[in-house]
Amino acid sequence: MTRPIDETFALIAALMQRGENFCVATVVRTEDATSAKAGAKAIVLADGSIRGFLGGGCVQGALKRSAAAVLRDGKPRLIRVKPKDAVTGSVDADGTELHRSFCPSGGTVDLFLEPMRPAPRIILCGASPVALALADLAPRLGYRVALAALPEDHAQFAAVEPRVRGFDLAPLAVAPEDWLVVATQGKRDRDALAAALASDAVYVAFVGSRRKAETLLAELGAKSSIPPDRLARLKAPAGLDIHGIEPAEIALSILAEITTRRRSALRSAADAESATAEN
Repeated sequence: MTRPIDETFALIAALMQRGENFCVATVVRTEDATSAKAGAKAIVLADGSIRGFLGGGCVQGALKRSAAAVLRDGKPRLIRVKPKDAVTGSVDADGTELHRSFCPSGGTVDLFLEPMRPAPRIILCGASPVALALADLAPRLGYRVALAALPEDHAQFAAVEPRVRGFDLAPLAVAPEDWLVVATQGKRDRDALAAALASDAVYVAFVGSRRKAETLLAELGAKSSIPPDRLARLKAPAGLDIHGIEPAEIALSILAEITTRRRSALRSAADAESATAEN
């Protein structure tokens, strides 16, 4: 017999595998009469729907509002849902965020909400030795990896999912937070580069010389409908200049560049949020 908690953990695994944003809510304490029990868990999806039971209508409104905020700012929080007559401010005496309950039961529920965001994703176009090195190294640094490569090259990336045959990136649903590396090494460079630059990825880099990249960009500018501003955002050669020669060294330089840019963006966002809060 499947227990509710087993179903919750199975859903968490499935959502993480699909790369979805969601929030895990756990009952950490109850007081007086409540239908919720300490240890119970539920999932709040990005659309606000709830999977699981944490006390019914008494807590659902507060749960949905708080989960939306948690997913927005990426920070966990503890909330307390108390009878409306016992709530006189936004925080309780111990500093816990307060929400009103209009249920007649009169119980209090403490909920811990934790954001679950997918790991950042690197999309590889091509099957060069650098692409193979990236597919091996990136997961060790916490990145998900997806692949777009010619059918005959897929066998080299048996551990990588998802994969698409060729360079049509539509099935991968490239998002603005994705990082895209073209490492085709002469095998349909222009096709892969055109698909990458037409995407919304935050970073598009080309593994190859600056001169080769300039030639390909000139060809794309003359023969494709990709806007000039998208062509101009190509980073070539890919990676930080660490004087790498071997494929693994070049892969390391690319991951260093991606990590530097990603962490800098997160810090800038945090600084902006702090400045807004102070004002």
